[in-house]
Amino acid sequence: QVQLVESGGGSVQAGGSLRLSCAAFGSTYSRPWIAWFRQAPGLEREGVAAISTDRGTILYADSVKGRFTISQDNAKNTVYLQMNSLKPEDTAMYYCAATFGPLRRYSDSGPLGLRVNDFPIWGRGTQVTVSS
Repeated sequence: QVQLVESGGGSVQAGGSLRLSCAAFGSTYSRPWIAWFRQAPGLEREGVAAISTDRGTILYADSVKGRFTISQDNAKNTVYLQMNSLKPEDTAMYYCAATFGPLRRYSDSGPLGLRVNDFPIWGRGTQVTVSS
């Protein structure tokens, strides 16, 4: 059973940067897709970036494209989310999640087309707060 642990959240001013880490613990038979989701108060959880840790395929929501970079370090079993040029609207709890097999995307499921229920493994989240 794989467990995910996020770290790296914090409070920054608009225009600042943070790097989130998602460390995976445990063994798997295959390499998963890892996605970063975020949830602001009163809003639905939405996927913002995803990476295939097997093939390296990367996806970004339009709202973060050009500002956020997802990457992986296989030796450390860790996926990162580098967040630059942060905006107040990026304020949210950020979660990493894992799913195995082909990534399913839906036209009615947020900016990246990911559904929470398709990801069986979640971390507890890390808070990101961006002040203006």
